[in-house]
Amino acid sequence: MSNKQRTVLKVAGYFILLFGSLIFGIVLIVNHLFFNIDRVPKGDLLAEEVSPTGDYTVLTYISNGHSTVAPAVRGEVIYHNKNDNKRNLYWAYRIEEGEIEWINDHIVSINGMELDVRKDTYDFRKD
Repeated sequence: MSNKQRTVLKVAGYFILLFGSLIFGIVLIVNHLFFNIDRVPKGDLLAEEVSPTGDYTVLTYISNGHSTVAPAVRGEVIYHNKNDNKRNLYWAYRIEEGEIEWINDHIVSINGMELDVRKDTYDFRKD
């Protein structure tokens, strides 16, 4: 293989690597800006329920955008044993109720969707 062929292959390899990195970066940015549950609107409080053991509190909020956007409900869990850290665990569109019911110490039902507050997340956009 000549030096010219090696140079062409090297340049082609760099181009493919650069193009792949660019596509990967765009996908990460779009995911963060449009599909990250932590970026959903705060909303107005609908309901609040403390877990049977008192370790967690789940709150639901309604987010009314404007006249062209349907309402959405966001659920948030507060971890009392971890310095009251908060995490969004529920995001549903075209719903106006935020009904919360504890199934056991770690499982909560929000509008009929059962979630383990330690690890689960529900986002209607990913259904």
